[in-house]
Amino acid sequence: MIRGLFGELRSKIAGKGIKIVFPEGNDERVVRAAARLKFEGLADPIILGEAEEIKSLLRQFGFVEQNYTIINPATYPELDKMKELFLELRKGKATAEDADRLLLDVNYFGVMLVKMGLADGMVSGAIRSTADTVRPALQIIKTKPGISRTSGVFLMNRENTKERYIFADCAINIDPNAQELAEIAINTADTAKIFDLDPKIAMLSFSTKGSAKAPQAEKVQEATKLARELAPDLALDGELQFDAAFVPETAAIKAPNSDVAGYANVFIFPDLQSGNIGYKIAQRLGMFEAVGPILQGLNSPVNDLSRGSSAEDIYKLAIITAAQSLDNA
Repeated sequence: MIRGLFGELRSKIAGKGIKIVFPEGNDERVVRAAARLKFEGLADPIILGEAEEIKSLLRQFGFVEQNYTIINPATYPELDKMKELFLELRKGKATAEDADRLLLDVNYFGVMLVKMGLADGMVSGAIRSTADTVRPALQIIKTKPGISRTSGVFLMNRENTKERYIFADCAINIDPNAQELAEIAINTADTAKIFDLDPKIAMLSFSTKGSAKAPQAEKVQEATKLARELAPDLALDGELQFDAAFVPETAAIKAPNSDVAGYANVFIFPDLQSGNIGYKIAQRLGMFEAVGPILQGLNSPVNDLSRGSSAEDIYKLAIITAAQSLDNA
């Protein structure tokens, strides 16, 4: 029997006491996912919101109260301490009045719990927009040294097989330049390892090895060169058309000297438009489960949900967030 990806991830995080904050505690999908994680011993959820409302939802779903951590930002006893740290972090960019207002925003409050070491990661976006999730993470948690911006990847997975791929950037950067594209490739290699993938990275284009001449293809060529300079040990090649990256017979014709072509499992799209289209085609026509967007490049994991997410989607993204926190530790 083939063990699925989420079975592997559950084994990796179980019993570790990883704390994941869920800012949107007034959403029943979020509460259901958080309670399941707690019940299965996969994570210790911190649910933000009004305690009675959240406990009512827990009872409604049949979950026995198991000492859930429920925090209402408006009555948090350590709010002054949090405010002091927030002002220090945002020195010159936020006033005391800004802090009073922003720390009542559940996403800012949740990110501050992560920054203070009281949570290991955050999952949000079931109700709020991507910008509402990403903005406080960038302002407070910030990107890792040497990384100029975060990016968003999708795990394309068939749970009952070992077939899994990573697509990036499909969520954040509209038109990354060559330097940014190189950084995205290197970050995505690190993300791939969380899912036990040995990354073979294809820098995608409509051109393979100079078959077409255009600024868009030249950007990918330059990004490939920069990524190789920054991470010479990575198996990475470009520019490659998707068929050359994925199909060994096509790769033998179009890129015969490549050690990636035909066997890629990480695909770096040249812009957000093509990345977003690409993952949705794989999801809808290829029948892959698209898990994400998974944000990468941050000092601690914060992940964004689609507002159409189910409780199952939230549960799975929280499992990935927990696995990311172990990787960051």
